[in-house]
Amino acid sequence: MRSLLALLLYAPGVVLAQASPNGRFQTPDPGNPVPILPALAGPDDSSFYAEKDVPHGKVEVVHYKNPDGVEKRMHLYLPPDYDANSMLRYPVLYLNHGGGENDSHWIESGFAHRILDNLIAEGRARPMIIAMPDTGKLVSGTPPKPGEDDACTREYLESILPFVDGHYRTRPEREARAVAGLSMGGFVTLNTGLTHLDTFGELYVFSSGYWPEMLPAFKQNISPLLSDPASSRRFRMPVYFGVGETDIAYLNSMKTLAVFNEHGIRTFSTLSSDGHEWRNWRRYLHQTAQIMFPENR
Repeated sequence: MRSLLALLLYAPGVVLAQASPNGRFQTPDPGNPVPILPALAGPDDSSFYAEKDVPHGKVEVVHYKNPDGVEKRMHLYLPPDYDANSMLRYPVLYLNHGGGENDSHWIESGFAHRILDNLIAEGRARPMIIAMPDTGKLVSGTPPKPGEDDACTREYLESILPFVDGHYRTRPEREARAVAGLSMGGFVTLNTGLTHLDTFGELYVFSSGYWPEMLPAFKQNISPLLSDPASSRRFRMPVYFGVGETDIAYLNSMKTLAVFNEHGIRTFSTLSSDGHEWRNWRRYLHQTAQIMFPENR
């Protein structure tokens, strides 16, 4: 049996061609160039999430009702200029927590607000809204069947997105929506974001991937989408996988990443030191926030 991983040939910052599983080269959308992925912050670097003397955004705690009418809580980050520029609309990163955590952890442990404050002040990230819902007890590691949304996806499409778009000055189109998540939250990226490329344009997976017993179902279910050139061109950024070399999710992450590579889908893969911990997840957010929502689209 022959396995061919994706091959990327670069001009500075631009992918020229990419190999597909049958050996042919696919030319990506010329209007959607690939940026150079910034270097990962060092494992002992805390400066990128330190509270500095820069303009600060605002963190709000809000409540919405899920499709069953149950009230749910969500944290939101609004960029520093949100109130001052009342005519501007902003892209949204939907950022998901891990198992056993909730919507507060990307603020309390991940310092997402400080990471974005500092990057925006340095001109290294676009001002964006970050929505951090509580997806505990919703997310499943079971790959969804085509056309069958899981409970988390339904809550996203029916409740979370309408609430955020209805209460904040968002750009309500797929080009201005990204979804990212760590560990269990990585399944939100894979189960919800990947199956709804009409809704989300950028996908970021931190320390996550399907377990061996689930991988065959994922390959079977997702193959029609990944094999369709029209679908593959809808990824505005290469699909991102970040994982630590001693991470418990290392093998699952690499094997799930390989499914995208086997279909010739452009990917970014970051292998860091350390394991399944905030020390890594903060670094992955800092790295990826710098390429989200490119200006030319």
